[in-house]
Amino acid sequence: MAIIKKFRIKSYKENKPLLAVKDISMSFEKRQILKDLSFEIHKGSIVGMLGPNGVGKSTIINLVCGLISPDKGDIFIRGQKVNDIPIFTRTSKYNLSVCPQYGGYLFDLSTLDNLKAVGEIRVKNQRARSERIEYLISRFQLEEVRDIKARLLSGGQKRRLTIAMALLGEPELLLLDEPFSFLDIKSIINIQEIIVKLQTENRITCVITDHQISALLKICDESFVLAEGKVIAKGTPSELIKNPEAQSAYFGDSFKIN
Repeated sequence: MAIIKKFRIKSYKENKPLLAVKDISMSFEKRQILKDLSFEIHKGSIVGMLGPNGVGKSTIINLVCGLISPDKGDIFIRGQKVNDIPIFTRTSKYNLSVCPQYGGYLFDLSTLDNLKAVGEIRVKNQRARSERIEYLISRFQLEEVRDIKARLLSGGQKRRLTIAMALLGEPELLLLDEPFSFLDIKSIINIQEIIVKLQTENRITCVITDHQISALLKICDESFVLAEGKVIAKGTPSELIKNPEAQSAYFGDSFKIN
């Protein structure tokens, strides 16, 4: 664990959160997914969202980035309410990027062309765009597959590509939905190292949801567990796995971080 993440944030210089979700409720076809949900994410932290399937983790990510709107409640970024701000304005004005659980790239475009397609939207200056793309290709070790169509990449390469695409606009807040899913152990470690470097070298705030519990908790400063539409437990990884409510709803009483 220490090799991947050498420190955990235990206190914050600013009490004002980068992201705040206040009393959010959300239903789909009369089924309530979220109920008066509230939480805060502080700048520079890596935060995990945990919970059983269907508890609303992906819904929260979609709400924060503006793909859907809540039935009730408010979302704040840098202290400003963003409920009525459309997705493109929200991502550009508040430096927000998302790595979705599925896809996130154009299947029949090459690695390079995927980056160019997003780069034309996120980076207006042509020279700066080209330099940024080349930097990301190198940083994410995509040189050998730069001209390969995205659908032909391995799972780890696809994940690195989607993260690289999300970083084209140099975001302040990065939302990652299931970044470790369907990856082998080596690829998981590679993605863990990438996320920690985004925090330590680029000061990017990361919010991550995943069912690879051990892989997620090893890199988080703090996490929270969702159940019945709300946060039932939060804390550092070691605090969380000992929390009786979190054990009952999600971990069980024998789970350990390997």
